Amino acid sequence: MEIRVNPTRMELSKLKKRIVVARRGHKLLKDKQDELVKKFIDMVKENKRLREEVEKELSQAFGHFVMARTLMSDQVLEESLMYPVGKMDIKVARRNVMSVRIPDIETVSVGKEDREKEKSPFAYGFAGTSGELDDSISILSGILPKLLKLAELEKGCRLMAIEIEKTRRRVNALEYVMIPSMSEKIKYITMKLDENERGNVTRLMKVKDMMMEKGV
Repeated sequence: MEIRVNPTRMELSKLKKRIVVARRGHKLLKDKQDELVKKFIDMVKENKRLREEVEKELSQAFGHFVMARTLMSDQVLEESLMYPVGKMDIKVARRNVMSVRIPDIETVSVGKEDREKEKSPFAYGFAGTSGELDDSISILSGILPKLLKLAELEKGCRLMAIEIEKTRRRVNALEYVMIPSMSEKIKYITMKLDENERGNVTRLMKVKDMMMEKGV
């Protein structure tokens, strides 16, 4: 590999300063990468746990709903689900985790009247409806906060994975390209300077011998 660099003491000094900074940056990036991976693994575990919990509850809710459809007429079922019982506003912010802007999703408080309505998830009377429908609605009404948390976790995992890959590429570039290249240049310049130094010493010794032969 051809090394293109001026073999001077000034260039050697600049390279030595640059390699110190590069090694320090490599250590910081490596530490960041390790911490990112640790947090990513924690988030993936939490995401897996919550997803399994949500899927289980959804399966139960859909099972109750299927049973309700067999016990109720389509008209009564549609009328029971026609009107909403309340509203919920969602606020999406960002939080910084190791320089990664992860979404932070939360529900925004509503008015007092709406809060009173939201205590009950049912918008229908119980006289003409099935208990299976009640069970399905009850389960579904409690899933929304978990779904929001799951969406937050899954988006956070994707963003963390992207940042880990970027950091990994930077670490590898420093470890396998920049630092070895600068080390080779420092070695090359040091060797050239040593050769020049030995050449100067040899010339001085020859000059001294010539002067001694002439009796100077």
